[in-house]
Amino acid sequence: MPNVRTSDRAVRRVAFALALGLLPGAGASAAGGANPFAQPSPLPFHAPQFNLIKDSDFEPAIDEGMRRQQAEIARIANDPAAPTFENTVVALEKSGRMLNRAMEVFNGLTSANTDPLLQKVQAREAPKLAANEDEIYLNGKLFARVKAVYEQRAQLARLPEARQLVKVYYTQFLKAGALLPEAKKKRLAALNERLASLETAFEQQLLGATNASALVLDRRSELAGLTPGMIAAAADAAKARGLKGKWVITLQLPTQQPAIAYLKDRAVRRELFEHSWNRAEGGGANDTRHTIELIARLRAKKARLLGFPNYAAYELQDQMAKTPANVQRFLEQLVPPTLAREKAEAKILQALIRKDGHRFTLRPWDWEYYARKARAARYRLNESEVRDYLVLDNVLTRGLFYAAHQLYGITFKERKDLPVYQKDVRVFEVFDYTGKPLGLIYFDYFKRSNKSGGAWMDNFVVQSKLLGDLPVVYNVANFSKPAPGRPALLSIDDVITMFHEFGHGLNSLFADEVYPSLSGTNTARDFVEYPSQFDERWALDPQVIEHYALNYRTGKPIPPALVAKILRARNFNEGYAFTEELSASLLDMQWHTLASATKLENADAFERAALERTHMALADVPPRYRSSYFMHIWSNGYAAGYYSYLWTEMLADDSYAWCRAHGGLTRANGQRFRDLILARGHSEGYLRMFKSFYGQDPKIGPLLRYRGLLPAKAAPAH
Repeated sequence: MPNVRTSDRAVRRVAFALALGLLPGAGASAAGGANPFAQPSPLPFHAPQFNLIKDSDFEPAIDEGMRRQQAEIARIANDPAAPTFENTVVALEKSGRMLNRAMEVFNGLTSANTDPLLQKVQAREAPKLAANEDEIYLNGKLFARVKAVYEQRAQLARLPEARQLVKVYYTQFLKAGALLPEAKKKRLAALNERLASLETAFEQQLLGATNASALVLDRRSELAGLTPGMIAAAADAAKARGLKGKWVITLQLPTQQPAIAYLKDRAVRRELFEHSWNRAEGGGANDTRHTIELIARLRAKKARLLGFPNYAAYELQDQMAKTPANVQRFLEQLVPPTLAREKAEAKILQALIRKDGHRFTLRPWDWEYYARKARAARYRLNESEVRDYLVLDNVLTRGLFYAAHQLYGITFKERKDLPVYQKDVRVFEVFDYTGKPLGLIYFDYFKRSNKSGGAWMDNFVVQSKLLGDLPVVYNVANFSKPAPGRPALLSIDDVITMFHEFGHGLNSLFADEVYPSLSGTNTARDFVEYPSQFDERWALDPQVIEHYALNYRTGKPIPPALVAKILRARNFNEGYAFTEELSASLLDMQWHTLASATKLENADAFERAALERTHMALADVPPRYRSSYFMHIWSNGYAAGYYSYLWTEMLADDSYAWCRAHGGLTRANGQRFRDLILARGHSEGYLRMFKSFYGQDPKIGPLLRYRGLLPAKAAPAH
């Protein structure tokens, strides 16, 4: 329901982008003149006018947008005419246009290019926006009209998308507490306001903690093992901080940091790991532990108020998995093969440590370093040599664009005439195989200190036939920016990240829905990652990698023998990678299956106990995210939903296996996936959509085989 509740978009970066507001604005910017969000942008595809938008425009635009939508909601709720699909549900879909225009851009900038003023606006608006969401969903008159249309939905039998929209709205109202008595509605509203403030506080604390926890090195010798590009990036980071004669290794969001795989000095590796692991636990203003303890307790209270035993049960009711029990069963069956593979890999690495003449026991700051050495020895794979073939621009234009053209027939044209919010951002117009424009996609790939960690996709404009909008999409990542005059060289993991986020982008670009609430990536968390993980699978497809992997010095394509090495080495270290993902997924579920009466006084103690309960308290493999910096679940809308990456990987691997069995990278396969999955949004049930493509229920075998956790013969069903 994006026009009322933009946080429902599963890839939303700011959880509080919701509905109405009360401060004066009248569509004027603080600096005077017309607010750039008062009307649709005149640029192609209504692309944001970044050349005109100022920080001072957002607060008045958001507030005026909220005021306008409040009036629209009041007209719908108080309409004397009998409720119909058109005068109630479609009217809701059309409401809040100015608010959405402002929030789509605000969300993008506060995540990818924030500053102190935007952070202040974010903090001020969060509780008001949460309160005003409640003014919509807890509006008794409005819900009565929606309920009346829902009860008459059989009349929409010939309009399946309309019938689905009614169901989505009705379910959302129920989930928001529309059936609660007035006293409980007030309690719920207070909880929602408090949670919105806390989630925003967490996001800002984490950004500050991550920046402050960068590792500062005084001696060049401490950088031994890093690539020239990594050393240059560390020097640039130090220069940006005014630290003359030093080097700075900035942190990425996950626990493990890329530099750990290269640093020869074990003490430096350990120091970098501890900076990452303890980044948000310093005891100062950016310590997130008290914040997450409060969030967890309040979420449990909210769930109980709404009649659910815990927050996971509340969140999962409209997901593909449906219940915490289903999620738990899914995750638990992954534990034995994952831990078996992790233990086998640990033995290999411990033997390599002894071979190097050391007696220490393998720890997290050793794992990636020795895994890289083991991979090189076992597969004779030189990662520096591989990087020489992975030039960012080639991966983009000859990899992502090439695979998309082969599968879907689409083409891309760079638009240097459109304004961007930061000089490194690039914009492309996308054309269908017929030559018809599909929309725009922005790429923002380089790390900045004012950018949230990780990688993501979102929309500046959501596709909708009702509103006449084509999609405007953006992909964001955090790759190291090369020194001037040098190419941006990537790792294999970076390449996969690019394909992943681009898969989300394709999901939005191919959206073909009438109603924005059902469009593109407006799907459940445990379905939205399905298209993106499917697109990942093409990153290492031999036909694709041979097209984009060109040596940056010679321009020659990657040798087939090197491709073969990459593919043979693909599953090496998957025991570690899968373990850290699985432990994070189980940790998330432990936090969100708390009963409201549970005493929670110490986040670290809870985390230790949770990992023990799930058999994931491992001395050598930490969770991919520690609780104190688990941004997905505390501020990005993935509460009780981190399992969805593994769940949708199952769906993606089933689908990729189907494609490989039917010819691989072909237009026929691409068109089938586009028609049955990418273009469908949430226009029908998730399992029904999946089965329309795959032909049967999901199977866990392809996932385990793709990850190298299962022998080729075995294939248990899920």
